[in-house]
Parts: sequence; C-alpha cells; structure tokens
Amino acid sequence: MIIKKLSMILILLAVYPAGPTESKQIEVLTLIGVGDIMMGTDYPDKYRILPPDNGTQLFKHVKGILKGGDIVFGNLEQVLIDSGESVKDIERPNTWAFRAPVIYAHNLKAAHFNVMSVSNNHAWDFGASGVASTLQALESVGIKHAGPKGDVAELAIRGTRVGLIAFSTNDLGYNLRNLEEAKHISKELSEKYDILIVSFHGGTEGLRALHTKDAEEYLGSESRGNVVRFARSVIDQGADLVIGHGPHVPRALELYNDKLIAYSLGNFCTYGIISIKQEKGIAPILSVSLDKNGDFVRGKIYSFKQKYPGFPLPDKRQGAARLMKQLSETDFPGNKIRIDDHGNFSRRKTN
Repeated sequence: MIIKKLSMILILLAVYPAGPTESKQIEVLTLIGVGDIMMGTDYPDKYRILPPDNGTQLFKHVKGILKGGDIVFGNLEQVLIDSGESVKDIERPNTWAFRAPVIYAHNLKAAHFNVMSVSNNHAWDFGASGVASTLQALESVGIKHAGPKGDVAELAIRGTRVGLIAFSTNDLGYNLRNLEEAKHISKELSEKYDILIVSFHGGTEGLRALHTKDAEEYLGSESRGNVVRFARSVIDQGADLVIGHGPHVPRALELYNDKLIAYSLGNFCTYGIISIKQEKGIAPILSVSLDKNGDFVRGKIYSFKQKYPGFPLPDKRQGAARLMKQLSETDFPGNKIRIDDHGNFSRRKTN
C-alpha cells in the first residue's frame, strides 16, 4: 500500500510539478532615475522666477511613470531654504545661486521621489546652513538623501538592503576626482549593502558635452573629472549601478561587467533657470531593473522634453530614446546593450 501511494505521488509530481514559475522567477528591483531638478529660484530678487501654485503642477505629466519605481531618484541642484544670503559672489560673471522655498520638498514627494542627490555644484550655494535646511526639508517629507561626506541613503526593499552614495567634483562631499577615496568607499559600502548605487555629478557642460570620452573633462579651467574611469572603477569595487548628471544634456549608456552606467540624464525640470534649447531640453526618464545581485536585467528610456519655462512633457518623437541610442552606439562601439527606437534596452545577444 505504501509503495502504491508513493508511486501515485511521484506520478502527480511529474504531471503537476511544484511551483516551477516561482522557483525560476527572477526577483527584480526597479530604479527610476532623472537628471537635474531646479524648481525655480527666489534669489536674488532680480532673478526671481517661481512657478505658480508653489510648483505643485511641475511633475504632473510624469507622476504615472515615477510611481512605478522601487527607487525613484533625481539630482536636486538647488538649495531648499526660506531665507539667507549666498556664500557665492553672484556679481561675478557666470556665477549663480539657486534657492527655492522649503515647502517645495512636497512637490518631490507628490511626484513619488524617494531619494535625492544633493551633491553637485549648487548644493552648497548657501553654505552649511543651506545644506542642513535642504536635508531637513527632504527628511520632513520622507525622502532619503545622499550628499555630504557620511551621508549615504539607505533603503530596504523587499528584504534587499540598498545604499546610494553621491559624488561631485568638490571636497565638500565625496569627490569623484579623488579616485582612490572613491574606490575605497565604494568597496566598503558594497560589503555593507546588497545593492550599491553610485550617483555622480561630473563632466563638462552644454551642447558640446554630448559625447562621453575616457579622458579628463574641464569646464573652463575647472576639472570635472574623467567620468568613464570613475564609473568603471567604482563598479570594479562593487557598485551595481552608476547614474550620472551634470552636463545638462543626455549622454550614453554603457554595460560594463554586467552593470549599467548612465553617463548623464541631462536636465529634467529646470524651471526658468537655465537654457533648455536643443538637446538641453531633452528630459529622459530612465527605468532600470536589477536582479538580486545588482546585475542589469532590462531597462527603458521614457522620452520627455522640457517646455519653457522648464517642466517635463511627453515627447511623441522619442527624442531622448533616439539620442541616447545614437550616443551609446557611437561612444561605446563594443557596447553590450541594445536600445530600440522606443527606448527599450536589453543585453545584446552574442553568438
């Protein structure tokens, strides 16, 4: 009798195998990332330009996409503080300081952002008090942040420990030009978290900055780092995803050792502050899925563009997807990802 029952169980298991879909299913974590965010400025008075209704409508066209991410990331390139004077001499040529009211943090929360970089060349426009106010404003609405040294965003997503660290090109925070320090901290954090994401604000700026080169870049006489060397180095030390911003234009994507590098996501929402002409007005939204090991699974570029004075709108012509596809193929000929005309990208099949 026991033998007969055992035989029946084996037959049933052969016909109805136990949960094959669950055992083979790849669990993924999805990050949605955008580039530079500046929600207007009220400093100084002569350059004051703020959106109506405290900016509550700035992200209305993108909320539906952003809410689909486990991690929703952007680069906050301004200070959130209600008063105070800039530590910069804004009377000097090409010197700017960007400030928006603290209440504008609610716009980011309503748009589903849950982590922001505050490591860039405008994060310290109002000194240490400005940085402290910005971090407090983000915390008040439940948004994680990465900026000054020691400030690493920590997230727990379905039992996965995720860390996000942000670099720029100055010593007030983590400096990407200090490659040995960048490698050391990346290795240290990769051992602490299941998945490590690295953000950087580097590279030169403007329409001439579209192409990514494995070389030191400058803005005038200011060194803006070798972003290719930096990105690959932190991956070699355990980083799982690298997201760049700073050039104010989109740049290429590269798959390096199964890890994705986005060299720049350009401008996303830069209300009334900077030029959004030509490629500077292209505002991609990048969606990337990673497996438990942090390896790239699949991705998509959603094409948006900015409309004056500066907020994202859908682009039916797929400008962001087409541009980033072209740059990824041109700048990295041996690239291991394939991007289609609709922005979907995946590993390139090899023979």
